[in-house]
Amino acid sequence: MSLAPNKEASPSEVAERISRSATSDRAYTLITRGVALVFGAVLLVFVWSVLNSAWPVIKQYNYHLLTSSVFSVGNGPYGALTLILDTLITTAIALFFAVPIGIGTALAILYVIPERSRTVVSSVVELLAAVPSVVYGLWGVVVFNGLFKNIFHQTVGLSIFLAGLVLAIMILPTMVAISRDVIAVVPRDLLEGAYSLGATRSRTLTRVIVPSARTGILGAIALAAGRALGETIAVAMVIGFSTYLPHSIFSGGATLASMIATKFGEATTEDLSALAALALMLMVITASVNAGARYLTRKASAS
Repeated sequence: MSLAPNKEASPSEVAERISRSATSDRAYTLITRGVALVFGAVLLVFVWSVLNSAWPVIKQYNYHLLTSSVFSVGNGPYGALTLILDTLITTAIALFFAVPIGIGTALAILYVIPERSRTVVSSVVELLAAVPSVVYGLWGVVVFNGLFKNIFHQTVGLSIFLAGLVLAIMILPTMVAISRDVIAVVPRDLLEGAYSLGATRSRTLTRVIVPSARTGILGAIALAAGRALGETIAVAMVIGFSTYLPHSIFSGGATLASMIATKFGEATTEDLSALAALALMLMVITASVNAGARYLTRKASAS
């Protein structure tokens, strides 16, 4: 059975195809620009609404919002210093545990554990990501609360450290999943070259593979930090809720997000303005972390 040769397109057919392609490109460009404009408009309206709600308290307290450590629901005073410190401390504790464990787990999945076990471990990690945050909070209260009371001889085990530990477990799936994906695309030649030069597996993974994937790992850390900064229910359940400056990481505290969640229902009009100011601060902190991560990522890519 013979196939008939393809007939060459006539100039009119070629022109028609080019015209259809140009029309399709213009439509695609208009749609994508329209979607981008809608997203930008929604973002601007959202930021403006939060700022507008927070403005009465910002105007009244100005810089004292950041320097005062007393936040009292019920017509003030409103000072967010303690809440900001507790937010940063819990996030730092979470990253302290989650980053090395997450990177180590990603390396183990790709290079250490047997291939038939990798799917099981990856499935367990993904299962942790699907667990609701309130379950993590309840688990922290039921399991770690009594454990911390026995270890540190406290009447209440709820603390900033416990909140950071629960956050570390919550952000661990993010660290593992993204680190695994970025490490997996490191060229195999680097691994084989290091082995051929006599490097051990541990030195190859820590001195060759991880530095080669540092740009993606920084992105994973930024995403994990963003989730830790904004986590609400789980932190509110295990942090102990104290608005005083913490004297140690084993004392109670309150973060910006947990304060908003726990006090929103009983807030007066002025309280709502103060809580909106806390939300604005949290947005600024999270945006600053993301901007810093993007700067470090670009710097790492350039080096």
